[in-house]
Amino acid sequence: MIALLYIHLLAATAWIGGSIFMFALGVTLRDKQKQEAVYPVIGPIFGYFEIASLVVLLISGILMAMDDGLLKLVLEGNQSHVVDLLRTKLWFVLIIVIASILHFYIALKTNDTKRTKLEHMLSRSSSMLIFILNLVVLYYAIRLIMAL
Repeated sequence: MIALLYIHLLAATAWIGGSIFMFALGVTLRDKQKQEAVYPVIGPIFGYFEIASLVVLLISGILMAMDDGLLKLVLEGNQSHVVDLLRTKLWFVLIIVIASILHFYIALKTNDTKRTKLEHMLSRSSSMLIFILNLVVLYYAIRLIMAL
């Protein structure tokens, strides 16, 4: 169990840390030429790293929830404080997964091409949503740990 928690925390650090780095890069790198030089190089490397982190997070989170019996309680509709916190966290995680799939799809599809306005808007908004919800999920993770 401790090993799973360690793996989960390490993957969360990679996932959220990467998100914060890319947010900082997006905010500070305002020159379009520099963006066009940097993002096509960093984007695919970062994307695969983040996909791996997300997969590890999902697998380790499911295994920990199963090991603690929490997954069964969530699925059965139990209404305890801890289960409610976990359920809320999982809804946000689901939204992050959907936004990540959309973002990665657009990023991989348009890495070597110019994005349409819609693709650009969807990519940027999904990226911002992922960034914000990462912080929300972190908040619920901390509350869960404190409630256990």
